Amino acid sequence: MTGIVRGGIPEVRGRRALVYSLGMEGRDLAAWLVANGATVVMSDTRSDELLRAAGAVAPAGVERVVTGQPLLDPAGFDLLAISQSLLRHDPAVARARELGIPVVSQLQLFLRLCPGRVIGITGSSGKSTTTALVAAMAAEAGVEHVVGGNIGEALLGRLEEIRAETTVVLEISHTQLQYIERGPDIAAITNITPNHLDQFSWDAYVGLKRRILELQCTESVAVLNADDDESREMAGDVRGELRWAAMSGRERNGAWVEGGTVYVGGAATAASVLPVSEVRMRGAHNVANVVMACAIANAAGWPASAMAAAARTFAGVQHRLEVVGRAGGVTWVNDSIATSPERTMAGLAAFAEPVVLLLGGRDKNLPLEGLRARVAERCRAVVTFGEAAQLFDDGVAAAAPVHERVDTLDEAVAAAARLAQAGDVVLLSPAGTSFDAYPNFEARGVAFRALVRQLPGFTQEVR
Repeated sequence: MTGIVRGGIPEVRGRRALVYSLGMEGRDLAAWLVANGATVVMSDTRSDELLRAAGAVAPAGVERVVTGQPLLDPAGFDLLAISQSLLRHDPAVARARELGIPVVSQLQLFLRLCPGRVIGITGSSGKSTTTALVAAMAAEAGVEHVVGGNIGEALLGRLEEIRAETTVVLEISHTQLQYIERGPDIAAITNITPNHLDQFSWDAYVGLKRRILELQCTESVAVLNADDDESREMAGDVRGELRWAAMSGRERNGAWVEGGTVYVGGAATAASVLPVSEVRMRGAHNVANVVMACAIANAAGWPASAMAAAARTFAGVQHRLEVVGRAGGVTWVNDSIATSPERTMAGLAAFAEPVVLLLGGRDKNLPLEGLRARVAERCRAVVTFGEAAQLFDDGVAAAAPVHERVDTLDEAVAAAARLAQAGDVVLLSPAGTSFDAYPNFEARGVAFRALVRQLPGFTQEVR
């Protein structure tokens, strides 16, 4: 394929493009390719029934959609456009590279074409909350901004509304980092802990996170977590200015906590933001998210007053320690976004009340020892469900005074309603992915909400 346009983007007009997957990113890619004159074919291994259930419909102008069979061979196409769900070592992607066919992703194209300043936030946990909170701080500061990335925005479809004055706040996953070729203007890593070891080795996973720093330029800013060992080790990879987010106050360049107050700036130019006690979100991990967001906002040049206003009012993202309501004197909490043991441990630490924990889904080959110890300390009971129910029952739940294994989330909610006592918290914090039964963690959280709202005596609780 020949022909290059600005920023190293392959010329697409008049070319044949193959798009892998009808997920949000695939549909965004297909729509952009059609709008720019390409002939587009889409391929997805899911059946038509599953795609309809997910609301996945090909954009207008797509020539052909092939579903319910292995991904089409890229031979004969001029360009392969892929969703982040296709890993670099997938045979279909490797085949395209062997044939010399350019491979592009949604985020790769967007970072090349975006005229505005880009803030990119990655990490093993906390990135969704931090991204949403940074966006709330931008709003409080009156900054023109767009939010997207891994949180599900059609980025390429929004390019026309983005100007040089626009700040784009992106949550970036490790799989999106596989394909990017340039880093964001401000890059932040919330933390790096064992995750997704069902997809990558530990070294490969850490290497993907490192890419967000290695691909920045010397005029960029990087924000790292001073309290996270893996993040600290990446300081040498920073090509531009380095700033820190520190709960311990060990670094005073960016944002830190000292004497129960969040500060931003530098040791000689510190400005107070707000007392930790005024952070609305629950849990020490959410205070850490606030500190990281403040460090990012400070690097962006926004006032401390905007940071404080957002931190005082921001209630968190959906499916992350989201209080659904109360039933039978029990508080029911949706933490479906917790797809790793570490996230579940953070969720448990947010509550002083006895917890009935719902644990399950699909395992990611992550260590369970820490979660087992936390369950022994904090849980009245554990109910395991889904594909990994037996694994979690043996490896974690047995540490609780009471544990039960069921098949489905419906059965898990029913069991929790029977086991919980007045004053308890029932916490859906699964420590596994949703893919055994649901297309994503959001769908699992929505299902949980619906089940809880059907419980006798349910009342809505406003956070």
